[in-house]
Amino acid sequence: MKVAILGAGVIGVTSAYYLARAGHQVTVIDRQESPALETSFANAGQVSPGYSAPWAAPGIPLKAMKWLMMHHAPLILHARNDLPTLRWLGELLANCTSAAYAVNKSRMVRVAEYSRDCLKELRAELDLPYDGRQQGTLQLFRKQAQVEAMAKDVAVLKADGVPFEVLDTDGCIAAEPGLAASRNKIVGGLRLPGDETGDCFLFTNALAKECEKLGVEFRYGVDIAGLESRGDKVTGIRTGSGTFEADAVVTALGSYSTALLKPLGIRLPVRPVKGYSITAPVKDASRAPESTVMDETFKVAITRLGDRIRVGGMAEIAGFDLSLSERRRETLVHSLESLFGGAADLAKADLWSGLRPMTPDGTPVIGRTKFSNLWLNTGHGTLGWTMSCGSSRVLADMLSGRRPDIDATDLGLERYQRRRARPAAKMTHKESLA
Repeated sequence: MKVAILGAGVIGVTSAYYLARAGHQVTVIDRQESPALETSFANAGQVSPGYSAPWAAPGIPLKAMKWLMMHHAPLILHARNDLPTLRWLGELLANCTSAAYAVNKSRMVRVAEYSRDCLKELRAELDLPYDGRQQGTLQLFRKQAQVEAMAKDVAVLKADGVPFEVLDTDGCIAAEPGLAASRNKIVGGLRLPGDETGDCFLFTNALAKECEKLGVEFRYGVDIAGLESRGDKVTGIRTGSGTFEADAVVTALGSYSTALLKPLGIRLPVRPVKGYSITAPVKDASRAPESTVMDETFKVAITRLGDRIRVGGMAEIAGFDLSLSERRRETLVHSLESLFGGAADLAKADLWSGLRPMTPDGTPVIGRTKFSNLWLNTGHGTLGWTMSCGSSRVLADMLSGRRPDIDATDLGLERYQRRRARPAAKMTHKESLA
């Protein structure tokens, strides 16, 4: 089957690999000049199935109000947001119940754990240099209230059989010796020994080369203008270089998937949430992290990537704005220096921002649309790197007519349609496409 994949980020490239391995003729189309130059370029670097959790959780609305008032705020909400964003925020708030959180987190962990297993298989099969480390990750708590709040996450980890360690201050320092000078700032932590780290950009580029060996064609520098359809099928992809035809189309455009699908009458509840990172050379290895440390207070991840340190985090709801804010740099530097002071050469730090494609329930959208040959693999939020291999293998199995290795019945767009079935009957056609 001739398959076109829209997007050459980590999701698009992993989709291409698994589809090509399944015997399909694959073409990847992207507006950039090479793979992983947008959201996949400089993310936090963690492959963390155990920390896969929806933002929508009990108590989040109250916490969000407090976060907005912090100087080093993990959440930034711009006042001028459009109607689709406000609707998306409403759907996110509707998921902030204990029952919804348990379902959503369990679903996300299912995909993420499978994805980590798929990544292990790839590592065993292929030589993929990406500064990977398999040394676990540590969620660090500065306040006792954070230790007490982790009980709900521990319950889900137990239910899903995910190994974990609850650590006191000494345990955190034993896991990450670079924290020794910050002992007075630490009250405890949650360590997940099965989690990993690595540079998503390096991984995606290395895998793209493997894709080419399998016959995948990459068409870079090509703008995607829209999709043409007839009946229940997509018949063409309009691009700046003409119309491209394929037997099946996979949308892996992250936050940009929503606008592409809207003219087809498909409402995809994926909105961009801006994140920031800095990347700096290691200056003092004895003070640097060994793997990833999640600073729970500021929602910042500090990751060791070879001879570099990547610090990433924050959630800025500002549409598709990619401008760089020095104030966000200050927050990232504050988190790093307060825990691993002197570890990085901050004079050489590069600031970056990217748009995470977020769903209101946290789970990506994987599966077929109302068009028989149009498929989705998007909406991974902050976990695109973590879920990339697993979600793409699931997508490849579904498109190839095989049953995936994990339950994928609740990963498709239908879960939103079922939820809105009753009120949707009262909406106008125009509102349903907004």
